[in-house]
Amino acid sequence: MSKPVEDLEIIAAKLRPYFAAEDEAREKALRSCRQVIRYSAGAIRAVHRQEHDKAKQLLDSAHELVRELNHDLAGHGRLLNSGFVHDAQKELAEGYITLALIAGEDLPKPGALGVSNAAYLDGLGESVGELRRYILDSLRRGDFSRCEELLTIMDEIYGILMTMDFPDLLAHGLRRTTDTIRGIIERTRGDLTVSLRQKNLETKLNDLS
Repeated sequence: MSKPVEDLEIIAAKLRPYFAAEDEAREKALRSCRQVIRYSAGAIRAVHRQEHDKAKQLLDSAHELVRELNHDLAGHGRLLNSGFVHDAQKELAEGYITLALIAGEDLPKPGALGVSNAAYLDGLGESVGELRRYILDSLRRGDFSRCEELLTIMDEIYGILMTMDFPDLLAHGLRRTTDTIRGIIERTRGDLTVSLRQKNLETKLNDLS
């Protein structure tokens, strides 16, 4: 065997375990990320059903998986910063933020959740859609008590995200999320305005009768 070929075999023998370990870590992380997303989605559904305790339990289960992910991937930087891990962290952040906003609790911080800053901002942006859903459900029930408050929060989130105008490499497509939010807010404002006018008209008619 020639010296270059022998050198190649030695190099390959050293590289193979590295990629095998990366592949094993990736497969495990994918399974965990899928479960985080399932828990987080279930938690958001529970929030809209007013089942806050159940939502918290599901989010705590997802949070534990994220902590394990962060630990397991500490030596696998490319995987820790990959798109599928970002998506799982984003869903976790969205769940916790949505629960906090609707329950009237303090917002969790990115560090406390164990998610990246970009994933946190993405989750914050996604929560606007859930607030719209909550407002529409409230309007259908004839409950206007928190609609304007939540619309104001949606405006505040949009204003904050507008200041985070950084390249996609840093912000993971936050600009697209922010552009979508603007339309969501305007539609919600229109829906709420129409419902409030109808309510006022009904009140006046009842007073006249």
